[in-house]
Amino acid sequence: MNEPNDLFEKKLWQEGYKSVMGLDEVGRGCLAGPVVAAGVILNPGTTIEGVTDSKVIKTHARRAELAAEIKNNALCWTIKECSPEEIDEINILRASLMAMEKCVNASDTHPDYLLIDGNKYLPTVIPHQCLIKGDMRSISIGAASILAKVYRDELMHELHDKYPHYGWNTNVGYPTKKHYEGIRSKGITSHHRKSFRLNV
Repeated sequence: MNEPNDLFEKKLWQEGYKSVMGLDEVGRGCLAGPVVAAGVILNPGTTIEGVTDSKVIKTHARRAELAAEIKNNALCWTIKECSPEEIDEINILRASLMAMEKCVNASDTHPDYLLIDGNKYLPTVIPHQCLIKGDMRSISIGAASILAKVYRDELMHELHDKYPHYGWNTNVGYPTKKHYEGIRSKGITSHHRKSFRLNV
């Protein structure tokens, strides 16, 4: 597995930026639950073995282990979400960007540069760079992807206990046969995104 490196961060640190925040989100393709973003500012020179795109890390246990290490080594980290209601109101792309913007605004350590996964971001006065597959190229974006996924997966596992018919303990809200079967037999919950196609 190729791990992200800190080349982007090193270049920015050398240019005088002191609080480089990596941003990523998870849950855009789900039928239920919030879209969740995380922002991570690493201490210059930090290396954490195993940090990469959270989707390619095999187990939740390993992601959780890395999340704890990231939190212990980060200068600052934050996790924010946009609810299904917000997603339905403004659409999933804008909600994803808003969740990342919430991370930027909530940070106690005000970021002076943003490294953002993807190719779109909200207008901001903070200097920033969008990186396609950034979670596999930048250690701070990779770290953000892990924090966001661990948080969201654990939230969906908790909701599964209350709504056991949709398979959220395994699909965490993504469209699967089990999820669609639950919708057909039990209807939708307040956690479903009503603007999404919920029946197949």
